[in-house]
Amino acid sequence: MVKRTKGQVESELTAAIARFERDYLGRGPKEARTFIVEDLVVVRLQGILSPAERQLSHESGGVELIKQMRTRLIESSSDALRGFVEEETGAEVISMHTDISARTGERVFVFSLTESLEDTFDR
Repeated sequence: MVKRTKGQVESELTAAIARFERDYLGRGPKEARTFIVEDLVVVRLQGILSPAERQLSHESGGVELIKQMRTRLIESSSDALRGFVEEETGAEVISMHTDISARTGERVFVFSLTESLEDTFDR
């Protein structure tokens, strides 16, 4: 097995999760970054709201509605998201946390892993 750099793994995770957002939720992010920090994988997606969601975010109760809908969609597909991370990192995902800002159109995922990845990469 060819060892990859931390940047290569982060890039692959970014591509997989951005593709998931586009294919499953119908809209990919305008920007995406992934950061591996010890036993955590942090994914930051920007520009993920549709035009209709952006409009709804300015209406009474709209922010809560967007957050609720997006949270349910992600929860229903959490196995696929965990699978992307496990496949790319080789470590088991213990837990996944996510939040979305319906005001800024940013989503953050945090995956907790069973082991630190810092010493597993080529330098």
